Amino acid sequence: MGCMCGKESLHVENKRYFIRSRLGEGGFSYVDLVEESSTRKLFALKRLTCHSKEEENVALQEVEIMRRISHPNVVPLVGHMVVQVGHHSKTMDIVSEVFIVMPYYSRGSLQDLIDRHAQMSKVIPEGTIWAHFLGICKGVGALHHHSPPYAHRDLKPGNIMMMEDGTPVVMDLGSATVARWTLSHSGKQQLFRCEQYGLYFFLFTCDLAAERCSMPYRPPELFTVETNSSVDERTDIWSLGCTLYAMAYLESPFDKVYQTGGSIALAAMAGKINFREGLRCSQDLREMISWLMNVNPRDRPFIDQVIQKVESLSSTAARPAPEYNQC
Repeated sequence: MGCMCGKESLHVENKRYFIRSRLGEGGFSYVDLVEESSTRKLFALKRLTCHSKEEENVALQEVEIMRRISHPNVVPLVGHMVVQVGHHSKTMDIVSEVFIVMPYYSRGSLQDLIDRHAQMSKVIPEGTIWAHFLGICKGVGALHHHSPPYAHRDLKPGNIMMMEDGTPVVMDLGSATVARWTLSHSGKQQLFRCEQYGLYFFLFTCDLAAERCSMPYRPPELFTVETNSSVDERTDIWSLGCTLYAMAYLESPFDKVYQTGGSIALAAMAGKINFREGLRCSQDLREMISWLMNVNPRDRPFIDQVIQKVESLSSTAARPAPEYNQC
């Protein structure tokens, strides 16, 4: 780390970055806006504090997945570094910090887009919804098609960034894991190493899902992960359905449940989707949401089926349609 003219700086893979401002923070990391010194180009710098070697291994899992997935709808890795800290106190042990440099998306996230439309009481045009959703699905497909297949496990509008040309980019792969596994024994956090691929992953028990999967977009099977239950990449399909609902209705399908003090877990496991009256969304949109948000994961489609269907609907939606005051 260094400092020049009052600006904190650091070197990552032989490039110097000046820290300009804080973009956001979560339970496991925070993200700063940084400027590369030679080009003055802006990037996002994610900093993860690791309290054990196991946490460091999982942080590096995110780096490795970003390195392995090369797709226009998935966030690319610009650079990374690990700084050994070795700070120990009575209240906290910090083993290391992992820094990840990635592109900066000045247009913000899909959630920002949804919020802007909600503030204006203006729906997102259906053709735009299908175009964005197709790009999101293709990014998810890049994860699902990898060997081994990955599942994102925390898909939501806040984890989808928007490029200047409107291209959606799936990001925040910190919750991504090997997609297919059977939970053979119980435990809060179970770290295993995939020997074939040299990666560390946490199995998604119920407790871990509560930490790393946003509740309004969490599939029913991750609310009650039981011994001997099987999970695959179709956890992401449910979350895609919730994301499509949010684009159409400008809120998640379970926002009202949360606001009224109800149980999102019970609502999700019941599978009742409230298509709000008075909002004229097409039958195609409602049917797609219902198809994706099937309570039984075995009855959900795989991503290729979704992409094929969305491509067909995108073509239809691109044709002139009646003007709606509301969607």
